[in-house]
Amino acid sequence: MPASDKVAIIGHRGARNLWPENSLDGFERTRALGIEGVEFDVHIARDGELVVIHDPTLDRTTEGQGPVADRTAAELAATKLRDGGGAGVPTLDQVLDVFAGSGIELHIEIKTDITGHRYRGLEQRLVDVISQRKLHDTAILTCFAPKALEIVHGIAPRQRLLASVNQRSAEAMGGLDKALDRFVALKGCLVAVEKGLLAEKLDYCLDRLGPEKLGVWVLNEAADLAHWLAQPVRQITTDRPDMALEQRRRLLQAELHRD
Repeated sequence: MPASDKVAIIGHRGARNLWPENSLDGFERTRALGIEGVEFDVHIARDGELVVIHDPTLDRTTEGQGPVADRTAAELAATKLRDGGGAGVPTLDQVLDVFAGSGIELHIEIKTDITGHRYRGLEQRLVDVISQRKLHDTAILTCFAPKALEIVHGIAPRQRLLASVNQRSAEAMGGLDKALDRFVALKGCLVAVEKGLLAEKLDYCLDRLGPEKLGVWVLNEAADLAHWLAQPVRQITTDRPDMALEQRRRLLQAELHRD
């Protein structure tokens, strides 16, 4: 659980509804907010460098086109992010430098390539970076794909993990019960469930996981944020962490007044 008894707020792709997603400027601003965690996504560039971008292609979030994996890190750095003030796609090292010494949880998502396949060796590379930078207490490796998390667990059994689950991914594993079976087998693995699915299955998920291992994503409306911040979950993931902070402040004040 977070250091406090509050539900933790995780900034999704930095805070993509406030500033360009997965941008260095956005990450710097996210750090300054005072939230508990930040989530971002990792691909492998053509030259083997680890880079931070959500999609396997450049088209949606940059002024470039084509697969991320077809460009070198230098080429990606020169590919301007949309509305990014001239900034390009950052490397993982640059992003980690932004959060160095902050104590913020780093939710690092293991992405797949344009064909939907795992990047060869990405899990080991991320484990090595976490070890080299001594981020064991703050880095959490996340993924929708259970195989990637199982590989990480085999490499580094103490590495913190988080499985993301939505209706589609649960059905691909044979249903939510079977999906949770697989993730519960990974000792200590957190599970973040899409908000619509969790609303339907909250009692079941709490029974299987307990509140200390359960999260919900992605919440961007004031009513949703207020609702889920009052639920027995570990964390919420949001594109509007500023709004989440305000809603949490209001809930805590209301609790104090009741006392």
